[in-house]
Amino acid sequence: MKNQKKKYALIFLCLPLLIFSCNNVQNKKDTTPVFLPSNILNYNGTPSSLEDRSSLAFSDQGAWFAYGFSSEENKKIGFSGPFLMTQGHGEWSSKILSELELNNRVTKEKIDLNTFSLLQTSFNSHLNQILESQQLKIEQNLFFNSPHSAIISIQITNISKEQTSIEAKWKGLLFSTGLQITKEENTIILSTDRSKAKGIIKTFGDGINEIKTTDSSYSITLNKIEIKSKETKTLVIAQTFIFPEYDNYKEQQELELAAKNPLKNLKKRIKEKEAELSSLNDKLDTHWKDKAYKNLVAKTVLTLQNNTRIPVGELKHAGIFPSYHYKWFLGFWAWDSWKHAVAVANYNTELAKDQIRAMYDFQLDNGFIVDCIYRDTTIERHNYRNTKPPLSAWAVWKVYEKDGNIDFIKEIYPKIVNQHKWWYKFRDYDNDGICEYGSTDGTLIAAKWESGMDNAVRFDKSQLLKSAQAVFSLNQESVDLNAYLYSEKIYLIEMAKVLKKVKDIDTFKTQAEDLKIKIQNQFYDEKTGWFYDTSIDGENFIAVMGCEGWIPLWAKVATNKQAHAVKTNMINPSFFNTKVPFQTLSASHPSFNPNGGYWRGPNWLDQAYFGVKGLHNYGYHQDAYKATHKLIQNAKGVLGKGTSIRENYQPISGEGLESENFSWSAAHYLLLLLNE
Repeated sequence: MKNQKKKYALIFLCLPLLIFSCNNVQNKKDTTPVFLPSNILNYNGTPSSLEDRSSLAFSDQGAWFAYGFSSEENKKIGFSGPFLMTQGHGEWSSKILSELELNNRVTKEKIDLNTFSLLQTSFNSHLNQILESQQLKIEQNLFFNSPHSAIISIQITNISKEQTSIEAKWKGLLFSTGLQITKEENTIILSTDRSKAKGIIKTFGDGINEIKTTDSSYSITLNKIEIKSKETKTLVIAQTFIFPEYDNYKEQQELELAAKNPLKNLKKRIKEKEAELSSLNDKLDTHWKDKAYKNLVAKTVLTLQNNTRIPVGELKHAGIFPSYHYKWFLGFWAWDSWKHAVAVANYNTELAKDQIRAMYDFQLDNGFIVDCIYRDTTIERHNYRNTKPPLSAWAVWKVYEKDGNIDFIKEIYPKIVNQHKWWYKFRDYDNDGICEYGSTDGTLIAAKWESGMDNAVRFDKSQLLKSAQAVFSLNQESVDLNAYLYSEKIYLIEMAKVLKKVKDIDTFKTQAEDLKIKIQNQFYDEKTGWFYDTSIDGENFIAVMGCEGWIPLWAKVATNKQAHAVKTNMINPSFFNTKVPFQTLSASHPSFNPNGGYWRGPNWLDQAYFGVKGLHNYGYHQDAYKATHKLIQNAKGVLGKGTSIRENYQPISGEGLESENFSWSAAHYLLLLLNE
């Protein structure tokens, strides 16, 4: 199957669709969430350039754009951004695309916001900004009304004893992103020469006095606003980013309706988020019921939320980025997707199913699953050079356990079976029923990528072998791969039972029993009490003590005696029981590099999770809980408010490493808290 190179107009942007209203608000209802923790992540920081990655950004409902708070040093009425994942590898459109400027109509002077106090608060549901002086209180709330539109509701309250007269002006200045502003009557058009994107800035009602534009800026001056003492006036702005696959006319109609009562719609979103977190908190393992762990639940969900995207372009189903914060991660990866789905199934089974479907949309007829996929292949091409470890059956079964939807099993089961068979047809060089990692393009680097552990020490001396099928395998058989395949057979048996496929049940049972014996005999070293990769003939261990050695415990394929020996090594402080335990390589290995080693020492939460679950599987619950406690408490910033969850962690110091706002780390922290 060849890569599809479809050209899409990147976005039909309504940017921002400005809905203006000035209304008296009687008995204004408080929209402060009752049960949502606040400031779980830090969104402060006005971007200095379109490529500035120094601050995080908030999004919701799968939107492809996100916002932050304006800098506290230079107070503004407005939210930073938006950050557009519709542009290239992700770019900030502006410091503040829709900034509200207020002037005193009597003195004709600009109201100095630096004299105001400033409070900026984030929730899983929305962003809130409050500026207050002795005369005025200005409160802004930004929330996503849909995957395409964010509404900003601004309440200006006169808290003085005298009536005040104000002139208000919306203004925005673009970074040089290839975007360009033009004007058509009372409509401002935003277009881009690179992505053929189109934007619309439009006002509703009769509040406009004047509109001015340049190629990169706009201003909309509103008619005067008179505010009596103790009175509140409301302004509403909506910024819409919508792709051509969606109905823009319908979106504008729904947005105009929602903007008539924005606080009502905000309260609805708050309640949805409160219910989401409340449900998860009820499911917490009894060891993790304290408030700090509930805050961590909120952080894990918010991290996944910030990285969720609706289907557009090449992506036919919704899914989750590894991290929007890193420029190369704006796509879906196979084994990331399976892990995300297992976690998300605990609160959103439909998103979990779509995350799985998103990858199977690109399955080849022979069963191959692509490594990663992107929205726009003119920016990044899908990677068919390698696949990733087989964990989709685990993900599908975990989703089924949550909602019992047999139709989903019926839909995906034959695809998993096809993918499962692919491994034995294209990654079993010597046809001995034991598979190897490999590549489709004949490169060693792609074969290492296929394991997911790109530069792991166990592959340092590996070479490629070309099989009779004109595909390539490493000259070593990997214990984790075959443990995953064993686990997949077990899950396929359970699915076959649901679907009443008796022949398949018998087939996979026989295969599983045969594979179990091979794994126990070939990959386990009694002298050191560890599972290792072996040479292609199975005769020699590749004696690198790495995290792949406990995957047989996660897969429940080790004997009790083997599991006990592996457990002993795992809890040994000289090996894996470090400050942030269960890292990728034993601390005693000469190549151990905990700082910048990537897969040569740092702690990756997915592998640590597999280790913890492996201990639970064999009844070593206290050891598992102790390790979980250290993983949460000692990885810096995980429990604290305002800090993001990182891609991996330094196992000795606990420092966060690599990308911020990382999805599978968040997913596995959630699974650890739920003991799933």
